Amino acid sequence: MNAIKKAFNFAKNEIVLTISLVLAVISAFFVTPNKTYADYIDFRTLGLLFSLMTVTEGCKKLGLFERCANAILGKVHNTFQLSAVLVGLCFFSSMFITNDVALITFVPLSLTALSSLRNIGEKLIIPITVLQTIAANLGSMLTPIGNPQNLYLFGISNMTLGDFLKLMLPYTVVAAVMLLICISIVCRNTEQFNFEQTSSTERVDTNTAKNKAGLLVCLLLFILCLLTVARLIPWQATALAALLLTAISHKEILKKVDYPLLLTFCGFFIFIGNMGKLDFFRNALKSILEGHELLISAAASQIISNVPCAILLSGFTDDLKALIVGTNIGGLGTLIASMASLISYKQICRSYPKKKGRYFAFFTAANITFLAIMALTVKIAY
Repeated sequence: MNAIKKAFNFAKNEIVLTISLVLAVISAFFVTPNKTYADYIDFRTLGLLFSLMTVTEGCKKLGLFERCANAILGKVHNTFQLSAVLVGLCFFSSMFITNDVALITFVPLSLTALSSLRNIGEKLIIPITVLQTIAANLGSMLTPIGNPQNLYLFGISNMTLGDFLKLMLPYTVVAAVMLLICISIVCRNTEQFNFEQTSSTERVDTNTAKNKAGLLVCLLLFILCLLTVARLIPWQATALAALLLTAISHKEILKKVDYPLLLTFCGFFIFIGNMGKLDFFRNALKSILEGHELLISAAASQIISNVPCAILLSGFTDDLKALIVGTNIGGLGTLIASMASLISYKQICRSYPKKKGRYFAFFTAANITFLAIMALTVKIAY
């Protein structure tokens, strides 16, 4: 019974992984498992994603993100500056450490910082956390390493890094302007205060020999990841370096890698590969998608989340640019449109359970507003 209960809880906590594996198993009844299954899986994406995870987990362990954030927070003097920094940290960091890592790192820090301001902070907790979530989802769309769907779609496309940045830069700029406007509205009555640095986790001394070595390893691996994204070195070399260097310097980091996400990708790869071999399914989906990739990918993301949506639809269209824009914009909207959004929601539920209803209402209203404006921007610019 305990084993069944554990399995049920795991399936409940990893619902997207569960769905992907169930779909993979169902599809296996239509296409008998064989050696070609291995061809379905994009090992480059998985290897690069694994490498990026080790880098970000290493930086988190060393407390780099929090130390940088606290250094910046120590210089703010009013609610607008504080809010701009908290939201900006998520917006800009997500471009390099992914949207989910940005939220895991900076939302707890923000809740600690805001709670120290008593009445002022209490009023800002919900709107700022929501804006941080939107900022992470929209900031991450600028780069191929900003989120999993970008990493995957960029990997299977023939785009250069410059092409990708050029495609997503206009929408990123619009998103930044919108966020600043929202912060201004939220902080209309700006108040002066003396902000004391706070820390939600134990500080790490980066001057020790071991942690200096850790910093060097993280920097080296991040450079290797960037070179791999630019297709200058093979992904196998980067993944092997990430595995070996992390095992030598901080092997406990390997336990914190998001393996369920990697398995989720595998499940969807198998499902899509099998479905692609069924003429009726392939032809039906292609006819529906043709000329409507952007709209359908944004709409489908509201129901199945943008990462599985990107993997699913990519097998049935050649217009990958539309999928990139659609799945990134589609990360706005519902709470599950981007799975990263659940990170902030869980933080609020854990720290402020009585506020979760208000948070959900504010989140939905803000996301629908952002989605509508971004959709209008896409219609004009794309």
